[in-house]
Amino acid sequence: MRLKKTFVLILLTSVLSNCKNTKNKEQDKTTYPSQLIPFLTNWNLILGDGSNVGHPNHFENNDYFYTSKDEENNWVVFKAPNGGDTHGTSNNTRTELAQTKKWFAKSSEASLSAKVKVMKVSSTGDKTVAASHSVVVGQIHSADKHENEPLKIFYKKFPGHTKGSVFWHYEINTEGNDNSLRWDFSTAVWGNDFSVVGPEKNMTPEEPIEGIKLGEEFSYHIYVKDGVMTLNFTSDGHETKTFTKNLIVSEYTTKNNIPEQTQRMFFPIGQDGVERENAYLEEGLFFKLGAYNQTNGKSPKVNKHWCSGAETHGGDVQKQYKDGNYAEVWFRDVEIMTSEDAVSNQGYFTKND
Repeated sequence: MRLKKTFVLILLTSVLSNCKNTKNKEQDKTTYPSQLIPFLTNWNLILGDGSNVGHPNHFENNDYFYTSKDEENNWVVFKAPNGGDTHGTSNNTRTELAQTKKWFAKSSEASLSAKVKVMKVSSTGDKTVAASHSVVVGQIHSADKHENEPLKIFYKKFPGHTKGSVFWHYEINTEGNDNSLRWDFSTAVWGNDFSVVGPEKNMTPEEPIEGIKLGEEFSYHIYVKDGVMTLNFTSDGHETKTFTKNLIVSEYTTKNNIPEQTQRMFFPIGQDGVERENAYLEEGLFFKLGAYNQTNGKSPKVNKHWCSGAETHGGDVQKQYKDGNYAEVWFRDVEIMTSEDAVSNQGYFTKND
């Protein structure tokens, strides 16, 4: 009888153990990004190898796009190496979501908000190049004509610094057909703006006092109505910042109106255009979010602000990931709103895929 009881106890323990293992396996099943960003049918996913996945429902890629969990929350992870195949005419790799519909600044109401933490920026790059060690985490992009960007939200941190800077750019919608004359104007949120660089290739500037650390959470909210873009940035322990910019009435129709920052940075390299009077009035616009790595392997001799001369290992992604030559950004609580007058953005993808 004692043997029978022992056998029953062993059997029961085995059953309970199997149930526990089954439960753990259920818990360990992949949480797909589309479970955390549930409206991905409204976006196409561009990976760091230049490919367009389309709607990334029930999709993950261990190199570029997947989920991870910190102590409290699940996040969607976007990774992009310094070098690889790029999308469209860009010099830079990206793992990024892009809206499949476009809307119009004058007539539409549109918004995008997200909680973000940047986990990695490139470990190499010429420190005199403004784009080195930075990543764009949110954009408004034009779908038409020059396809310029009235908004790019950056995070940038130099090697050896504890804190990095968050800043945003407005890129002019260049008057005429020569878009090589375009330029950006950078506005600091926390820390420095884009123009602060190292005095020499291997020297860093002073660390920003009010910067954001790698892994420190911040939020952005973009809202466009009646042609005016309003930006709101929040982070625990940091001052909330709000900015506005008119997207359909240009401030930069003559060279006299161009900001000193731009004249100092871009005029010497021939980027001295003016903006069309109605700015982005006639262009369809759309949101992007993800990791748009601004560090690349191209020589600074090509462009001293955008070409970093960073390590790319000839495009070998795993080697870049191994020695820190990539950008990694985590997102959660992403929300989007666009008016019903939004129309298909397929023309942009047809042109750039």
